[in-house]
Amino acid sequence: MRAAKRRVRVSVAAVGATALLAACGSDDSGGGGGGDDAGGPLVVWTLENLPDRVAAQEQIAAAFTQSSGIDVDLVAIDENQFNQLLTSSAAAGELPDVVGALPLAGVQALAANELLDPDAAAAVVDDLGADTFSERALELTSDDDTQLAVPSDGWAQLLLYRKDLFDAAGLPAPATYDDILAAAQKLDTPQLAGFTGATVPNDAFTQQTFEHLALGNGCQMVDDGGDVTLDSDQCVAAFDFYDRLISDYSVSGAQDVDTTRAAYFAGQSAMVVWSSFILDEMAGLRADAKPTCPECAADPAFLAKNSGVVTAISGPDGDEPAQFGEIVSWAVTADAQTDAATRFVQYMMSDGYEQWIGFSPEGKVPTRTGTADEPTRFIDAWATLPAGVDTKAPLADFYSADVLDALRTSPDTISPWGIPQGQGALVGASLGELPVPQAIASMTAGELDPSAAAKQAADALREIASSLD
Repeated sequence: MRAAKRRVRVSVAAVGATALLAACGSDDSGGGGGGDDAGGPLVVWTLENLPDRVAAQEQIAAAFTQSSGIDVDLVAIDENQFNQLLTSSAAAGELPDVVGALPLAGVQALAANELLDPDAAAAVVDDLGADTFSERALELTSDDDTQLAVPSDGWAQLLLYRKDLFDAAGLPAPATYDDILAAAQKLDTPQLAGFTGATVPNDAFTQQTFEHLALGNGCQMVDDGGDVTLDSDQCVAAFDFYDRLISDYSVSGAQDVDTTRAAYFAGQSAMVVWSSFILDEMAGLRADAKPTCPECAADPAFLAKNSGVVTAISGPDGDEPAQFGEIVSWAVTADAQTDAATRFVQYMMSDGYEQWIGFSPEGKVPTRTGTADEPTRFIDAWATLPAGVDTKAPLADFYSADVLDALRTSPDTISPWGIPQGQGALVGASLGELPVPQAIASMTAGELDPSAAAKQAADALREIASSLD
């Protein structure tokens, strides 16, 4: 056992491939990859890579080191660069010991390449008590009866809308395709876009935005037999719906995660699809992402007070309302220092858990609701945690109980493409090529019609699927 001391080194992976390889092999951010007898610090990659979140994780890791004597090297990774860095690290035998905030597709990508230690994940869940976790979260992070990773928290995709403008125009909440289109058409002016959504080809956020809307129309990536269905009638209709929103009622130019938020925050958009991570920012609690609408100068929380939220969307071809969301997990890798890695994950899901969900409660809804002795300990604590960075306040100060209840239960209701159908390997592999964002980018640029865009995405996915056979 090493002497207990604070030894948490942090580095952020650079964008370029050369920099990624250098970061992987450096003394400060190298991989673990040595098994139980390797020694050296526990190497933990985290996809929670914003500076304030990294700082919070530094503190938790330092407390773990103090209590366990196990040194930790914390490495912050950009989600868009994860696959590239993972590939180079695996080839070099420099995998980390643990990966944190890993999305469902990332879990499946590691599993498909036999880079996970499912026995370690199962041991953590069993020791903490499977009945203290969201059943749905455990299902989504499993392959049949094999627990692949330990689900830590989740976030919901939302359709946010200007409730004040909707009320003034006599419009209902935009919960259906027809209502969304009618509102976009009625509210769209040269000064106000009816809707903003992501269109760039090289970002998973574009797919997440489209998927949130497509799910409600019964559009699935694959069917229960594993056959790609992105060119189904339901999906073609969803592509057409998205194309009409972007082409007729949105701002000009390619849009991404930053520009869509900026347009809504500036009061230049009536609707936007974004994750629940936007909620603290929209309340004016984060200095580097404050609302800039004309009314926001006098009241930074103006948009929070005057926005509505829709979770599940209904399309004309769907059987029921549906929504996209994400469950993120702690994953122990195949070559990890197993004992140390297991102890770290257990700590993060127990003693360190409230601090973990507390640095961004609007986007970190607990998938472990409590303990055997206190079944609602963590979900109760989550409801009272202050959100924000530069200014702290509970979300309940700005948002209704209905909004918070929808967030609280989101880990139990999300249904992302491919995972429930047992095609997580295809979902994970598709992240490397992003065929859906590429098709959307071509469609919204006027290069493809919706039917051709759906076919392009489906054909690309079939090629990816064939490469996995």
